Amino acid sequence: MLEKVEGIVIRTGDYGETNKIVTLFTREKGKIAVMARGAKKPKSRLTAITQPFVYASFLVQMGSNMGTLQQGEVLYSLRSIREDIVKTAYASYMAELTDKLQEQNKPDPFLFQQLLQTFIWITEDKDLDILLFMYEMKMFRKGGFAPEVHRCVNCGSEEEPFSFSVQEGGILCMRCRHLDSHSYGLAPNLLKLLRICLEVDVTRVGNISVKQENKDRLKQMISEYYDRYGGYYLKSKKFLNQLDWLKE
Repeated sequence: MLEKVEGIVIRTGDYGETNKIVTLFTREKGKIAVMARGAKKPKSRLTAITQPFVYASFLVQMGSNMGTLQQGEVLYSLRSIREDIVKTAYASYMAELTDKLQEQNKPDPFLFQQLLQTFIWITEDKDLDILLFMYEMKMFRKGGFAPEVHRCVNCGSEEEPFSFSVQEGGILCMRCRHLDSHSYGLAPNLLKLLRICLEVDVTRVGNISVKQENKDRLKQMISEYYDRYGGYYLKSKKFLNQLDWLKE
């Protein structure tokens, strides 16, 4: 049965000399895999719509396991991401994280819109780190392992100040901070940013200004948190870390 879906290309792989297997994150069907026959041929009509990060309307012959891509129309090429190695690194990590944590054939219109808008913001040169933090936290919630950021994870207190404990899975009040001697102190502005990243729809993001030291602290916290609870090795994350080393 032929079906029309809107989707974002989150992964591609070669199949034979001329074909591609393309993973799409779609609004209507969730994550699906499709065969794009002949897409590696330079003059194929499928070449343009099977580029990484492309947002397009796809016509797919649905199958029990894998569909077949028949044709499509680019809605937003997001070409500037593919032309910039730094933007590519960030988008690749978000796409791989989505691929790992999003179940096959399980629609999630909210998460789809978060990824699409995040990619659009990337092309408009909004802060890459803030966009990454916001999307990561949404994905952690999707995966069922988001940290507790509104009350002490141990006693439930909402009284500030707090520290962030990777070990305990969220924030600790001062009375419970002894549970983790390696917890990170949270200044009020950093706690607010952490909550924004988890709760605020990325479509509502303006120009958030954050000091570099706070971004570095948040990046370290979130990275350690994923390493402990995420469960998947991500090749794109390693590349992102290498970019950070080059900046130093």
